[in-house]
Amino acid sequence: MNYIESSKELLEFIKKSSSMFHTVDTVKSYLDKENFVELKEGESWNLEKGKNYYITRNDSSILAFKVGKNISDYHYQLVASHSDSPTFKVKSVAELEGPGDYIKLNVEVYGGPIDWTWLDKPLTLAGRVLVEENNEIVSKLLYIDKDILIIPDVAIHMNREVNSGYKFNRQVDLLPLFTTGAMKKGDYNKMIAEELGVEESKIISKDLFLVNRQEGKVWGYKDEFVSSPKLDDLECAFTSLKAFISASNDVAINVYACFDNEEVGSNTKQGAMSTFLKDTLRRINSALGYSEEDYLRAVAKSFLVSADNAHAVHPNHPELTDDGNKAFMNKGIVIKEAANQKYTSDAFSQAVFKKICALSEVPVQHFANRSNMQGGSTLGNLSNTQVSLHAVDIGLPQLAMHSNYETAGVMDVEYMIKALTKYYNTNINIQGATKISIEE
Repeated sequence: MNYIESSKELLEFIKKSSSMFHTVDTVKSYLDKENFVELKEGESWNLEKGKNYYITRNDSSILAFKVGKNISDYHYQLVASHSDSPTFKVKSVAELEGPGDYIKLNVEVYGGPIDWTWLDKPLTLAGRVLVEENNEIVSKLLYIDKDILIIPDVAIHMNREVNSGYKFNRQVDLLPLFTTGAMKKGDYNKMIAEELGVEESKIISKDLFLVNRQEGKVWGYKDEFVSSPKLDDLECAFTSLKAFISASNDVAINVYACFDNEEVGSNTKQGAMSTFLKDTLRRINSALGYSEEDYLRAVAKSFLVSADNAHAVHPNHPELTDDGNKAFMNKGIVIKEAANQKYTSDAFSQAVFKKICALSEVPVQHFANRSNMQGGSTLGNLSNTQVSLHAVDIGLPQLAMHSNYETAGVMDVEYMIKALTKYYNTNINIQGATKISIEE
C-alpha cells in the first residue's frame, strides 16, 4: 500500500474542495475523466446496462452510479459521505464599518466549528455567485486564491483571563478583518466582480464561506500523520470516490453519494433527508424498464455504507472515550454504533461490513460514546427516512473533529480505499434480516 501517495492526493482533493460547491465540482472532474455521463433532473433519462452516470442537485450534492452489465434481479450498493464542513457564511450585507477605517465582514456560523481555531489564521472566501449573463442568471464558482482575511485574537494584556476559558460572542469576537483603510465600503463587491471577470452591477446574490488557507500536510518523523482543514468529511468523500471509480459489479448498481448540509442537520432539498436519493434510485429503476415492485424489492436487498469520520482516542484525554469501544489512528476503519440510533449500525449491518473488511484484510475498530456523554450524529439514519435499507455507519479515526485543522493517520486513507473497493466489487445478497451471502 502506498499510504503517503494516497494521503497526498487526499490533500490535493481537499485543496480543490474549498466549499461544498467546489467539492462537487472536484468530484465531477474525477468522474468526467472516467467518461461518466452527466444527467439532469429536469430532463429525460436514457440509461443502458454497463454504463456510468452522475447527477447533481443544487451543485452541492452529487450522486454517481454504475449500472451492472448483467443486472436482472438487481440491488443497490451505496456509500454516502458529505460535502460540507463547519465554517462561517458571509451575510448578504457583508461589510461592517469601524472603528476608524476598519472594515470587517459580517458572518454567521455554519455547523458546529471549534470557534477559537479560526483565530489568527490566513483566510479567504469560496462559494458560488449568481450573476446576470446574456439575459440569464448563471452560477459561477468563486475561490479567491489569496490570503485576504483574518480573525484577530485579543492580546493577552487586554484579556488576562483568556487562558482560564473564554466564551466567544460570535457577533463580536469572530468577525474577520477585511481592510484597515486600503479599501473602502463597496470594495467587497468590486473585489468579487474583479475575481469573476464580470461587471459589479451583474452580481445578484452570493453563497460565500470562510476558508482556512493553511496547507494540508503529511507530517511526523516517520510520516504517519495527515493534517488538513475539512478531513471531516472530505476524507471519506475522497476515499469512497476512489473506490467507486476503480470497482465494478456486473450484477448490482453501485452508487456514490456525497450530500450537502450534513453539518446543519441534512434537512434541506439537497441534504441526506431530502428526496434526492429516493428520486434518483426510483428514476434509475424506471429508466431501465423495471416496475415499482422491482424497485421495492431492490431496495429491500440493498446496502448502505454511511461514511463519516470518527473520534480517535485523544492522547491527552483518553478519559473522554469509552473504555472498550475506542479507536486509534492508523489502526483501521471504525464501525460506529449508538443505542439511541444516532448511528445506523446494528448487528446485521456490522456483520456484513466486518466480512468485507476481513476479505480485504483491513483492520476494524469499534466506537461507541461513553454512556454519560452525548455524541454526534451523521447522515446514515437520516437518509434512511427516505430510502429504508440495511446500513452501517463507519469512519476513519481523527483528532480535533470540527477544528479548522484536523489530524488523521496516513495508513487509514489507504485502508478505506481498499475496503470500499472490495465492497463495491462484491455481490452482497441480502435475504431479509436473517441471511447474507457475499460473493467475490
